[in-house]
Amino acid sequence: MIEKNSLNVPGRRRFLEAAVGAFAMKQFVPTRTAEARLILDGPIRVAEVEAPTSPSSVKQIDAGVLNVGYVEAGPTDGPAAILLHGWPYDIHSFGEVTPRLASAGLRVIVPYSRGYGSTSFLSAETPRTGQPSALAVDTIALMDALKIKQAIVAGFDWGARTADIVGALWPDRVKGIISVSGYLIGSQEAGKMPLPPKAELQWWYQYYFATERGREGYAKYRREFAELIWRLASPKWQFDDATFARSAAAFDNPDHVDIVIHNYRWRLGLAKGDPGLDALEARLAAAPQINVPAITLEGDENGAPHPEPAAYAKKFSGKYLHRLVTGGVGHNLPQEAPEAFSQAVIDLSKS
Repeated sequence: MIEKNSLNVPGRRRFLEAAVGAFAMKQFVPTRTAEARLILDGPIRVAEVEAPTSPSSVKQIDAGVLNVGYVEAGPTDGPAAILLHGWPYDIHSFGEVTPRLASAGLRVIVPYSRGYGSTSFLSAETPRTGQPSALAVDTIALMDALKIKQAIVAGFDWGARTADIVGALWPDRVKGIISVSGYLIGSQEAGKMPLPPKAELQWWYQYYFATERGREGYAKYRREFAELIWRLASPKWQFDDATFARSAAAFDNPDHVDIVIHNYRWRLGLAKGDPGLDALEARLAAAPQINVPAITLEGDENGAPHPEPAAYAKKFSGKYLHRLVTGGVGHNLPQEAPEAFSQAVIDLSKS
């Protein structure tokens, strides 16, 4: 049993220690390009992470409306890369990505999103909104607090959507973005559009969360719920109990349920957003193009709802590549295929 809100469980120490460990890059399989796509046609071979020489810890910093818990690795004067997790995951999705990027000379920042881990609100009066623009504002606030002028912003699931939004609304702060499943910017109006029955079935949990029964059910069974989503979204990923438990501890955050439920209800127009974010949401409702350099990734066994690459390619108007990651890779791509995710960040940092 993992102690609630503990930052000292063994699994968490392993991630934090790995974040400062070194590793050696060995050999990369060549890729082939096809028009505006870059298709990964073989696994990337990367050496195992070496035993860490010193422990690290989750840091805390006031940023915007939050006190953010985050892990940092790599040289402080290196190009910055901010790695953003989704739901229902946490910073451990980047447990193998972080040391790879740090060894490549990047300054890596991996924050707990609002409602996860040790991240907390500074005021009890702040709305516990999970709407997309709020998470993007959190990212810019964290960059400001850490005095990072520009960064690569990379993520999956909610984190990919946040990367897209930051790239679209604050292009001067972004060197480039990595987005798993591509362009995910939406709006309440778009969320009201009915989909074909097969597509609607994939969003069953969104409709469950729209009910009070769903809210109570998620609050009571959040770990069981998260594990089910992991298995549905990544049907070929054979994660063990310890791997899941390390991430599940982050869901004990007292704001977690409020943030998750609000996110999905807001998408359907069933919950009001923060009025202070209305102007940003209006800009996002226009589905703005992203003109910063971008690499989009997709796993060949992603069981979560996701658009086809051809449907969003034109939304990236800057330098753009798409990579298909094969080998039974599901929705949690950074944790399932850390080599491919790491290489995308490294490639973008050199562009």
